[in-house]
Amino acid sequence: MYSPIAVIDIGSNSARVIISQQLTSNSFQLIYEEKSKVRIGEGAYLKDGYLQDIPLQRAYVALKSFKSEIVKFPNLNKVICIATSALRDAPNGQEFVEYIKKELQIDINIIDGKKEAYYGALSVLKLLHIENGITIDIGGGSTDMGLIKDSKIVDTYSLNLGTVRLKELFSDKTKSIEKVDEYIENELKSLPVHFTSSNAIGIGGTARTLSKVIMSLQGKRSKTIHDFSYNFELYEEFFSKIILSNNKLLKELSISKSRLDTIKEGTLIWKKVLEKIQAKKVIGSAVGVREGLFLENSNLMESKTPIRFITT
Repeated sequence: MYSPIAVIDIGSNSARVIISQQLTSNSFQLIYEEKSKVRIGEGAYLKDGYLQDIPLQRAYVALKSFKSEIVKFPNLNKVICIATSALRDAPNGQEFVEYIKKELQIDINIIDGKKEAYYGALSVLKLLHIENGITIDIGGGSTDMGLIKDSKIVDTYSLNLGTVRLKELFSDKTKSIEKVDEYIENELKSLPVHFTSSNAIGIGGTARTLSKVIMSLQGKRSKTIHDFSYNFELYEEFFSKIILSNNKLLKELSISKSRLDTIKEGTLIWKKVLEKIQAKKVIGSAVGVREGLFLENSNLMESKTPIRFITT
């Protein structure tokens, strides 16, 4: 019997914990998950990256709740906790890491953007069995990308483009869409030229939200967006409509309430990145960084047959 593994992911927008258990030599199952919209990066982008007291308190409360659930699984193999963009950008990020270690006995590992992109790409490679494509994971503070060629992760890259970052730097200051465009275009100039592919694989809340809306428009009733695909060109105009919509129109487009405040920024990043990499087909992924971390710390990487992710 394999022991379960817990993975905690502290992102700029939300914090999550998943507990997964390997079932066979080539399969595993999610047995617990919890999400908290802590938005730890809130206010930081206007304060030279310094994490603010109220978001830090929200993050502490969320981590305390996660731990209270984790201890209910006494046979856990290990607990892995990572933090991404907000903490790696923050001059006071290490202080929070030390505080959580002292108060909750949780070890937080702050990972860089390329590593974050790698874990997302790893989950897609192993669980979507993608041979060629670029994974795109839009978070609150960064957009992390993995280039897959011939069933191998050949490169990763991280851009300082995130939904919360753009919201605070531009939207909350009511700056024009042209200013946001300029900022994104300047950041995209740093993306290596070999990051081009006709296949884009969407990881994270923005991509999943857009896939769910498109599925609804197509009349599909599936509960998962995993391996759902659509033609980018057919929905490019729809993405532009979302970017220019107010909250009333966004609700009419079936955008969930939890995504209303950042979906326009996320969609703008999404559209610009897809154009930049010359994507034609978009593939939805229900897995990402957390599943990649689980895989790396399990025996499943040794499997000679395709890995199965059992969702029910």
